[in-house]
Amino acid sequence: MIRSPFAFLAALLATALVFAGCSGGKLGGAEPEPVVESTSITGAVSDARNRAKVHAELGALYYGRGNMAVALEELRIAAAADDSYALTYSMFGLVYMELREYQLAQTNFDRALRLSPTDPDINHNYGWFLCQTGKENESIKYFMQAVRNPLYQAPWRSYSAAGICAMRKNNVKDAEDFFQRALKLDPNDSASLLQLSLIRYRQGSLEEARKLVGQYNKVVEPTAESLWLVVRIEHKLGDRLAEATAGNQLRRRYPTSREFQSLQRGDYD
Repeated sequence: MIRSPFAFLAALLATALVFAGCSGGKLGGAEPEPVVESTSITGAVSDARNRAKVHAELGALYYGRGNMAVALEELRIAAAADDSYALTYSMFGLVYMELREYQLAQTNFDRALRLSPTDPDINHNYGWFLCQTGKENESIKYFMQAVRNPLYQAPWRSYSAAGICAMRKNNVKDAEDFFQRALKLDPNDSASLLQLSLIRYRQGSLEEARKLVGQYNKVVEPTAESLWLVVRIEHKLGDRLAEATAGNQLRRRYPTSREFQSLQRGDYD
């Protein structure tokens, strides 16, 4: 099956999105296996490009596993094989971002965008880099560039990431719109489910907040944040059994979390 070698990186995601990417880390979830795209092109040029793809995919795999040293080595091999393969430099950008080498990350994203300015994965990754480095407003432009590409396989991920970056600037109205767009395309997008549930809780729309976080806890393993949100929703709704059940889960699963400490103090807000 032909797949984009970096499709999984567009997923900020989930999430840790509530996606680990949301906190500036690597993407969570199952680790992707390297995928070699099929091709009918032959000759030295295609051989070089195929080598670049394979090693860039390996770099992405090691990035996902948190092994930045090996990821960099694989990406250097990819760049040496074909220095015009744009996704290599996008991946370099993500790795250097993780290493807090922000100037090197910027340089590599610039090169990736020069080589392939409309590539949705590159635009998404660069948007996330901008969001992580205090340029949240500027990041939105690149997320929207990604979703405008009709060949983009996961536009909901960019809408979701745009929502998270908007929230960081306290732009709740735009964030709400982005999360709703993401969920329209993928009703099980975990990052959008949790973030929109938090918005609804703060707005006092408790039944909708309950529904959204309940869906989130079915789609992915409940987090300390999601269980604590359930506790607070049920506390306000007056369902003491549901509140106690979620509280017990929070205690069992995340006994050292800040959320459980808040529960122990009775600090619901």
